[in-house]
Amino acid sequence: MTQVLDLYDRLSSATDDRTRARVIADAFAELEQRYPQLSDIATQASLKESELKLTKEIEQVRAEIKETELKLTKEIEQVRAEIKETELKLTKEIEQVRAEIKETELKLTKEIEQVRAEIKETELKLTKEIEQVRAEIKETELKLTKEIEQVRTTLERSRANILIWSFGFWFTQMVALAGILWRLTSAH
Repeated sequence: MTQVLDLYDRLSSATDDRTRARVIADAFAELEQRYPQLSDIATQASLKESELKLTKEIEQVRAEIKETELKLTKEIEQVRAEIKETELKLTKEIEQVRAEIKETELKLTKEIEQVRAEIKETELKLTKEIEQVRAEIKETELKLTKEIEQVRTTLERSRANILIWSFGFWFTQMVALAGILWRLTSAH
């Protein structure tokens, strides 16, 4: 029974009449090899009957193939329609995204221009502030230079006073020491 099913499957999967005839011939050859005595028993009528049965089965298989082919053709058309519909949807979505991108690009361009204007404004403010700070630094530098000159003058005066006082101190020390020495030498 499994051989019959195998034959049926091979006939069903055959794509044309020639292939089907070859499958039938191969089946007969297998049958003759397996049962050599049957070749002597087979009659013309039994062969005709088998041929008619197989022809009917072949026609049934052909009808099934045509039916399956029609079903598949319909399904393919449905899939093609779905693909076109999806393609249209995606095209619309792509156009929407492109419009959104352009809108965002315009917004960002405006924002960039605003930021550039703010940067220029800040740059001008900072330049003015830097100039003011430079002016203040020069003014402070001049003040410090004057104060340093005053401190130098004061230091020179203080140094002169210290020298004068030092000279006076040492001179009195020498005089006192000379007096002590004179007293010591004259007392002897």
